[in-house]
Amino acid sequence: MFTPTPRSQSPRLLRAGRARALAVAFVAPPIVAYAAIPERTVSSGSGVAPVEESAAAQELTGTIVVVNKGASTARIIDVGSGRTLATLPTGNGPHEVVMSGDGERAVVTDYGGRPGGNTLTVIDVQALAVEQTIDLGQHSRPHGIAFLPGDSLLAVTSEESRHVVIVRVSDGEIVKAIPTGHPGSHMLAMIATGRRIYTSNIGDGTVSELDVEAGSLAGTVAVPPQPEAIGVTHDGSEVWVGSNAEGTVNVIDTESGEVEVALSDFGWPYRILFTPDQSRVLIPDLRGNELRIVDRAERRALHIVPFPGGGPQGITLTARATHAFQSLSQQGVVKVVDLETGDVVGEMEAGPTPDGVAYTEKVVAPQTR
Repeated sequence: MFTPTPRSQSPRLLRAGRARALAVAFVAPPIVAYAAIPERTVSSGSGVAPVEESAAAQELTGTIVVVNKGASTARIIDVGSGRTLATLPTGNGPHEVVMSGDGERAVVTDYGGRPGGNTLTVIDVQALAVEQTIDLGQHSRPHGIAFLPGDSLLAVTSEESRHVVIVRVSDGEIVKAIPTGHPGSHMLAMIATGRRIYTSNIGDGTVSELDVEAGSLAGTVAVPPQPEAIGVTHDGSEVWVGSNAEGTVNVIDTESGEVEVALSDFGWPYRILFTPDQSRVLIPDLRGNELRIVDRAERRALHIVPFPGGGPQGITLTARATHAFQSLSQQGVVKVVDLETGDVVGEMEAGPTPDGVAYTEKVVAPQTR
């Protein structure tokens, strides 16, 4: 177990010969014609708010999955029409969701309430059905989640066991449990090769660096208190991490281990999401009720998108990163934001207390009964 290093000592995130990460290719989503699909409700859920009439919004197609913390459900929504296709049961208190690259599966972390949860809900998106529930055993309070390259394995944080668990999706087997060494490992970020994972450890104000192949803790750096939001560049050169206590976003140079404040004056920097070209960073501010679209190099806001009374939480991008889908937990909707202009161009009803959201350009085929 690593001992947290005081920030004054300019700690390093150590590694031997970091492999150069691969760039991730993104393909433009096709414009797909679709038939009207009736809503298929598996557990309680309500109606549909159509996407606003906007030329920009009407160009978008695909499917989103958004989790509803209070209702313990996941809602599958057709982006082109704004229609809810299905409302599916999850484990108690779902928080985050991740989509496979082929758009076939979405996996939800069932964080729980009191007591904490210890399951993942696997959704067959195209079938509009729950495929399986994965039991994580002792690894309770699962939260941050990401697919490893190839989409056969998942990485998920366990706050209570202080591990990142590597899970094979096909059969739910835990193939590896990597210790973070610190309490409250909440969110994770992964470099493009999948060889390094970074966790934000809310409990003691640290970030852990994990060697996935070795299954071990590779280093720790102290950051401003209550780190939650976290993101990493594809090549692993920069880790961006928020501080809930100080309302800042800080950048770790992973070669030198130096930590510097990049942005300030947040109420609660809830998530950090890089665009595929790494030029912009999206940061929802939960308490400030806004979304900042930031120039990564200049570390300044290009657009500040207000959501009065909205409570912005989960965020994801279209494949070309032309638009973002932003869940608003206090209003039960997902807003569609044009990243070039900062305009809100659409809205979809998302159910009660929506949080994590994931997107695929794949359109769900009409269901026959």
